[in-house]
Amino acid sequence: MQVQINGESRDFDGPLTIESVLKILGFDPRKIAVERNLEIVPKGAYSGTAVEDGDCLEIVHFIGGGGKQLSAGAVKGWEVAGRKFKSRLIVGTGKYRDFDETARAVQASSAEIVTVAVRRVNISNPGEPMLVDYLDPKKYTYLPNTAGCYTAEEAVRTMRLAREAGDWKLIKLEVLGDKTTLYPNMVETLKATEMLVKEGFEVMVYCSDDPIMAKKLEDLGCVAIMPLAAPIGSGLGVQNPVNLRLIIENSALPVLVDAGVGTASDAAIAMELGCDGVLMNTAIAEAKDPIAMARAMRLAIEAGRLAYLAGRMAKKQYADPSSPLAGLI
Repeated sequence: MQVQINGESRDFDGPLTIESVLKILGFDPRKIAVERNLEIVPKGAYSGTAVEDGDCLEIVHFIGGGGKQLSAGAVKGWEVAGRKFKSRLIVGTGKYRDFDETARAVQASSAEIVTVAVRRVNISNPGEPMLVDYLDPKKYTYLPNTAGCYTAEEAVRTMRLAREAGDWKLIKLEVLGDKTTLYPNMVETLKATEMLVKEGFEVMVYCSDDPIMAKKLEDLGCVAIMPLAAPIGSGLGVQNPVNLRLIIENSALPVLVDAGVGTASDAAIAMELGCDGVLMNTAIAEAKDPIAMARAMRLAIEAGRLAYLAGRMAKKQYADPSSPLAGLI
């Protein structure tokens, strides 16, 4: 006899039942469904349902509603100046209500590196609490920065004091152009980088999102490139993903977004572009709940990195069905 199965003609010796057809074809009855001449055959009726010459059978099963799954790999740590870190989130320590809130936010973020500014002590109150009383420098890597410096000479002087205060070599350099935009003065930044590298500092440098300038900084010997996503403290998120991508592609150094992140999705976008990490302060410190936002940022960094490793789907102009069309009834 001849039977149509899933649109194909098959020859069999009779007599046949649904059960015997499935056995001949090698299918497990528990894993499929059968339709005979446009009528569903209950599983309990397979042995008693005869298959006649000319019958049409449809045998279906479940498949994944998409393509094959790919392993995204682990969210690995990163390295700068020969030092390895698990967390890709660096947090600033300014703008919090008090040092206790600072410490709780840093802990919630799981950050291992914290940026610290160099400021004069209060000579009228030498017993005033200090950051080191709340964030142990033996537990966290302090990253002294040159916040508030507008010339190369100011920045170099500040870092010399930082090295004396804590014997730190790994530093974050930022030389600002003006007080309105807080945009980096790249001429002074290049000058300061050259001077600090010659003095043995390991310079992580805040810079414009200019691929040419980023390459010049790398050639001068800095250890990490840190282009802004948007103006400092603006919370506008990544404004120029094209340039960031070019900097990442052209750099042999770690590239971290520094400044402009406002919420978790901004951090995730930066990581999805391929950044090695993100530095932020205001986004956490000025959130309505800094501790909760610190946790959100930690998760966003992890999710963004994993998405980058997984490799996003290609963008398409038209719809593309997720379920394969082959095998349709």
